Amino acid sequence: MDAAPEGHQISTIEQKLIEGQVTEALRTCYDPEIPVNIHEMGLIYDVRVALDGGVLITMTLTSPSCPAAQSLPREIETKARGIPGVTAVKVNVVWEPQWNPSMMSEAARLELGM
Repeated sequence: MDAAPEGHQISTIEQKLIEGQVTEALRTCYDPEIPVNIHEMGLIYDVRVALDGGVLITMTLTSPSCPAAQSLPREIETKARGIPGVTAVKVNVVWEPQWNPSMMSEAARLELGM
């Protein structure tokens, strides 16, 4: 599937397909200090796909002083842009709600021995 032509709207099914593919791509992104992907860490709050193929990713970091604060959002944007059908990507880093370890998946907690 190529990028939607100017003015073309994608279907709801295409939106869900792209959302799933973006989510899977995010599972390949890691905070360099933590051996668990950012999705399982609970750092991704939302992935939305617009009718024009634009993607908005709302995320947080483990702390404002996270060493990956500059590199991780760029990596996420690059990986999402690589998904067929994605026409644009915006990564919105937010601090509310503040991340805490309870946001991690059970798999992430097991991986980290928690």
